[in-house]
Amino acid sequence: MAKKEHVSETPATQFLRKHGVVFTEHPYDYEEHGGTTVSSRAIGVPEHHVVKTLVMQDEAARPMIVLMHGDRKVSTKNLARVIACKSVEPCKIDVAQRHSGYLVGGTSPFGTRKPMPVYVEASVLALDRIYINGGRRGYLVGIDPAVLSDLLGARPVQCALAE
Repeated sequence: MAKKEHVSETPATQFLRKHGVVFTEHPYDYEEHGGTTVSSRAIGVPEHHVVKTLVMQDEAARPMIVLMHGDRKVSTKNLARVIACKSVEPCKIDVAQRHSGYLVGGTSPFGTRKPMPVYVEASVLALDRIYINGGRRGYLVGIDPAVLSDLLGARPVQCALAE
């Protein structure tokens, strides 16, 4: 597979550059519904190090971003308990896209259309490097996970479903 060169700017990469964040670019061939299994294999990193950006909402339809290991699922019950909400559920695709400004499959936590609270699975922050969506389908950026706390104020939570 031919290596793709630099991908044009996205709101996410503009946000990262504006804040002086050093990142690596990892374009790959996007597959509909392929998820982190496809992206991790394409760029040659463990799926556990690829972080998915999920747009969810609480019982009052207040949106939030949840960042989770690619190989794990979010326990919405645990998340709701940890953040003191009655319930948490994924947003419908059109609602998620309206909140984030990104197409689902290309959602980045950086440079979202609306500011939203960000929650990150605590063990993500322990990794030395993570790969997270750079603002378009088929495009990940490699960053230090500390950026999530430093720039987004991401709150560590434990909400991964037990394996």
